[in-house]
Amino acid sequence: MAEFALPKNSQIKPGRTWPAPSGAKKTKRFRIYRYEPESGQNPRMDTFELDLADTGPMVLDALVKIKTEVDSTLTFRRSCREGICGSCSMNIDGGNTLACTRAIEDSPGDVTIYPLPHMSVVKDLIVDLEPIWAQYESIEPWIQTYTPSPEKERLQSPEERRQLDGLYECILCFCCTTSCPSYWWNGNRFLGPAVLLQAYRFLADSRDEATQHRLEGLEDPYRLYRCHTIMNCAQTCPKGLNPAKAIQETKKLIVERKV
Repeated sequence: MAEFALPKNSQIKPGRTWPAPSGAKKTKRFRIYRYEPESGQNPRMDTFELDLADTGPMVLDALVKIKTEVDSTLTFRRSCREGICGSCSMNIDGGNTLACTRAIEDSPGDVTIYPLPHMSVVKDLIVDLEPIWAQYESIEPWIQTYTPSPEKERLQSPEERRQLDGLYECILCFCCTTSCPSYWWNGNRFLGPAVLLQAYRFLADSRDEATQHRLEGLEDPYRLYRCHTIMNCAQTCPKGLNPAKAIQETKKLIVERKV
């Protein structure tokens, strides 16, 4: 499970509690991390009691209900509500996942929600993802070709297309990257599981012709080789993908190119 790290020189304190509405039939407590760096105040844990009889089934439903009906200052990202966009990634009950696909009933006790671990907090459950997006851009995540374009399209056989299974499904929620101890320690140089899985997605694509260029860009003591196959990435991925396997396949390609 991912381990949550507090902001430096800070201490989480108990915050405010909002009781369940009168006449609630089935109450559930949500303990939510609250922090606004510019305020100069320490982080706190606010507690919200909701009536599940009047709340949708997913954790995101509860967060939306809290924001719209209880405390409008609660801040988090969300968009598709279908596990496609990756916006609502956060740490729920100790594991990184998507709030829109995490059922409230999967938490037997209180639901405890933190932002993604080991990242700078912008506010509440929103973290600064700009460093990771910059790393993603660095791998040039688009098909590169050198031969003349065909008249219609670059074709793939069914077998070539199957090589992308387990790769193209990544939604860049970064649950894996922020659960990786190697990324916690070397996030400024190690690309992390999500970006490296995306890098292999283009290495595995038969239509891409920049294999050598891509491998040269990855062959670095830190960018690729800080992965120690701890497997937190595969354990936490909400899409059931295995970034560690993609990283190992990339290492194999580098070795094969040298033989």
